[in-house]
Amino acid sequence: MHEELASIGKSIVINGELSGSEDLTIEGRVDGKIELRDHVLTVGPNGRIKAQVSAKAVVVLGQVTGNLTATEKVDIKENGSVEGDIIAPRVAIADGSHFRGSIDMQKKDQPVERALGTYKAEKADKAEKSEKASIPAATSVTNDYARV
Repeated sequence: MHEELASIGKSIVINGELSGSEDLTIEGRVDGKIELRDHVLTVGPNGRIKAQVSAKAVVVLGQVTGNLTATEKVDIKENGSVEGDIIAPRVAIADGSHFRGSIDMQKKDQPVERALGTYKAEKADKAEKSEKASIPAATSVTNDYARV
């Protein structure tokens, strides 16, 4: 059985929240929030997204400004562009694509909040220990930078 794919055409502009329970391809413009928890979002070559995105997988061929959260994978294709933070267990960034932001590749079974919280706490603990052990007496520390 062939399933018809849902799509938002080039001339469509959506402002607000977009949610659904099927895979979606966006060729138009969406500003706001996109939630496709168990499905794939594809941002086509003409797609322009300014939104917080949550999906099973996100494939970017167009432009996305906003944070992406995927339970499986984020894939930025050759001419795709993402400006925002990515949280996903698998991330692929193709040669020729554009990305500016941070990436958190937590394990699939680890909740997002726990992954971020644990990482920050561990990083702070390690920083405290290493600061005490590795800074010579003649240096000063200001805002996490050491002047030598």
